[in-house]
Amino acid sequence: MTIHSTLKSSIAAVLMLGAGLGIATQAASADAFADITKAGTINVGVFADFPPFSSASADMSLKGYDMDVAQYIADTLKVKLNPVAVTGQNRIPYLNDHRVDILMSVGYSKEREQVIDFAAAYAPYYIAVIGPAAMTVKGKEDLAGKSIAVNRGTLEDTSLTEAAPASADIKRFDNYNAVIQAFISGQTQLMVVGNDVGAQVLARQEALKPEQKFQLLTSPSHIGLNKNEDGLKKAVNDAIAKMLADGKLDESSKAWLKTPLNPDNLKD
Repeated sequence: MTIHSTLKSSIAAVLMLGAGLGIATQAASADAFADITKAGTINVGVFADFPPFSSASADMSLKGYDMDVAQYIADTLKVKLNPVAVTGQNRIPYLNDHRVDILMSVGYSKEREQVIDFAAAYAPYYIAVIGPAAMTVKGKEDLAGKSIAVNRGTLEDTSLTEAAPASADIKRFDNYNAVIQAFISGQTQLMVVGNDVGAQVLARQEALKPEQKFQLLTSPSHIGLNKNEDGLKKAVNDAIAKMLADGKLDESSKAWLKTPLNPDNLKD
C-alpha cells in the first residue's frame, strides 16, 4: 500500500478516541474561525515526512504542495501559519482535541466522516501507469504484452491486476525503490505507482522522459476540520476555490507533482 493509501486507513479505536476527545473539548472552542482570527494563528496538522506534499527542506522548514496550500489559507485569513507535525495515528485526536485547527492530506471515508468534517478537495491522489514518452499507452488494453513493475500487495498491485489484460507481464517487487529501479533500468517497460512516488521519477529521469499514461484509480485529498465549524469550513473552501481559479493550485502541482493539475482529479 502506498504512503498515501496507508495514511487513508485508520482503525476504529483511533477514530473513537478522536470522537471522545472532541466531545470533551467542543465547548472550549465553539467557533474555530473566531478563535483563529483572535489568536492571529492557524495551527495546521501536516505530515513532516511526506514528499512531495510536505517534508523538511535544507533549512529544516517544511516545504511541499500541502505547505503551499496551508500558507495560502493562512494568508487569506491574515493570520500566521503554525505547522504542527502529526502522524496517521494521532492526527484525528489532535484535531478533535483542538491541538490543530485543520488537517492536510485527509482522504475521505465514511468512517472518518463520523468524527470529522471535510472541506474541499485540494490535492490529487491517483494511481497511474507511467512509461517513456516514446511508448504509446492510452488505456488498459494497451497494457497487453507489456512488462509492468508494481509494488507487491499494494493498492497499486490490486488495481493493476484488475485492469491488465491476461497477456500483461506484471512483475511484482517488494518496495518502491525496486519498482523504480526496474523501470528506469529497462527491466520493465512500464510501472504503476501513486502520484506521490511518480513525481520523484518524473522529476529525475530526463533522459528517459517518463510520463503518466493513464490513471487506474483516483482519490483526492481533502482538508479535515472539526464538525459544526461552518465559518472555518467556508473560509477554507473559499481559499481553495480561489487557488483553483487563479492558477495557484496548478502552479503547486507543476512545482511539486511535476504535472499540471487536472481539476477532474479533485472529484471523489
